Amino acid sequence: MVWFLLSTLVLVGMVFLVLFVALISWMRPQLRQLYNLPTVHDTWSGRVLGLLVGDARLVRGEYRDEVLDHDYDGIHEFDNDLPPWWKWGFAFTVVFALSYVTYYHVARKGQLQGAEYAAEMRQAALFVPVGGDDPNQVTTYAALTAPADLGSGKSIFATNCAPCHGANAEGKVGPNLTDEFWLHGGGVNNLYKTIKFGINGKGMVAWKGKLSGKQMLQVASYALSLQGSKPANPKAPQGEKEAAGKPVAKL
Repeated sequence: MVWFLLSTLVLVGMVFLVLFVALISWMRPQLRQLYNLPTVHDTWSGRVLGLLVGDARLVRGEYRDEVLDHDYDGIHEFDNDLPPWWKWGFAFTVVFALSYVTYYHVARKGQLQGAEYAAEMRQAALFVPVGGDDPNQVTTYAALTAPADLGSGKSIFATNCAPCHGANAEGKVGPNLTDEFWLHGGGVNNLYKTIKFGINGKGMVAWKGKLSGKQMLQVASYALSLQGSKPANPKAPQGEKEAAGKPVAKL
């Protein structure tokens, strides 16, 4: 709704701008005659008319090419005023600076950098799940390969995972974990995330709070160690084929 209103306002503004430019172009001869009147030329309204009819002198100024009566080692200087665009630009920066200081430091109506950062951090914290667990957080764990870790992973798998995935991970209610096909991404990090947060509505429960981070990494590593083991009666592949990524860090 907001974008629709903004788009409508921009479109209406562009239409008015085109109509205004067309009107000024059509009336330029009459406006130039009015601008050339002595009683109008040097007034504020005359300057506005001059800009509308395209009098470049109002922007770049008039150059009289008058040379100062002194020189510096043979170098002479012209005695020309600064162009109006420069003087008005300088005046604008002064007005802007005074307004900025008044608004932020005197009236304290706006947030300074530190307060603005703190407010944005508080806003961002509203999107972080309770407990600090973020399913979208990228992890860089490496699959564990030590016999003790794989032994612990095997024990955890037999107790908690085998009822759905089979004693040898051949797949039963849950998918086959010994092939190269994955429903929710392969590799130890995707598998770790699936174990930790579960898959809502798909029968895969979340094991966070029931298993420690180390235990979840152990069982994920054990499941990956079964890749290509070709158990008896494997379930048909499900999902997409995916090559395992290179691990870069350990838990």
